[in-house]
Amino acid sequence: MAANETMQDIKSKGILWGFGVLGIIVLVVLIILGAWWGSEPGQFNIIDEAEKRAKETHDTENKPIGYVYTNTLAHIAEVLLHKPGGYITNDVGPPGVLLDNVPNWEFGALVMLRDATSALRNHFARDQSQSAEDPDLAVAEPYFYFENDSWALPSTEAEYQKGVEALHKYMERLQHYGGNIKQAQFYSRADNLWQYTEVVIKRLGGLSTRLTANSSGSNYGPGLTDLEIEQADKQGTPIAKVTWLEIDDVFYEARGASWALLHILRAIKHDFKDILLDKRAMRTVDIMIKSLENSLEPIFSPMILNGDGYGLFANYSLTMANYIARANAAALDLRDIMNRG
Repeated sequence: MAANETMQDIKSKGILWGFGVLGIIVLVVLIILGAWWGSEPGQFNIIDEAEKRAKETHDTENKPIGYVYTNTLAHIAEVLLHKPGGYITNDVGPPGVLLDNVPNWEFGALVMLRDATSALRNHFARDQSQSAEDPDLAVAEPYFYFENDSWALPSTEAEYQKGVEALHKYMERLQHYGGNIKQAQFYSRADNLWQYTEVVIKRLGGLSTRLTANSSGSNYGPGLTDLEIEQADKQGTPIAKVTWLEIDDVFYEARGASWALLHILRAIKHDFKDILLDKRAMRTVDIMIKSLENSLEPIFSPMILNGDGYGLFANYSLTMANYIARANAAALDLRDIMNRG
């Protein structure tokens, strides 16, 4: 009888040990996957990606103005969909559902993608306000505005992929002629770039303000008194309170936005080269690009530090805000230059 009880105890302990080992293995796998999926995508070469797409359509020699810009938008969307772990914002299972920083990074990049696609549809591909919009761009833009966290019926990935395919159709039409008339148009004019720059200024300004409000010592921002906060509330421009749990959310949203805008600006530098040189604005675009490149330097801390003043620890939010503010100042200059006769 005692021997039977001993055997049962051994079996019970063996089962518990088995579940314990299995649980540890699953936990280790989830941690490794989470670290892999949680890494930020690297930068890509906009010209190389345009070359790859042209080879797929067997028309490598013909890459008209606007081809690189449009392909850059399509590839940004493809990176969002096909990076390690795929699109994570709408994940409902581990480890994706446990990751916090990547969804914010994806949202920041998505906002910039939406703005650039809207500019392509409403400005770059239209000769004037009374001209008809491009049919493929009219299809592509709304797909990128689909809700960003839909898991199924339809999924966010499926809708964004339709937007990518519509952009590819526009690119193919941009390459070809019907008779002697191009089937699609792209107008790299100063007024078109000025209108898009207006949107970029607002996006960068908003990100810079939110990052600055992450400063330690005050949930409302550095150096603000209670009186200043009260006056801002009365004027209808309340200063958003940022809790310590949201510090990394805003930071990674800004990282994603900087990553996407960096590639978009490189494409603008390529496709708007003539007008930028004519207006002597190439240096201004280079300043924006360099500032965004600096904002994407590798992070060596396992967490987003929020140091105070000249203390021992850095303040990542203020560092990011500084780079974005510099890019925003250059964007203001670019707007003014493009707006001159």
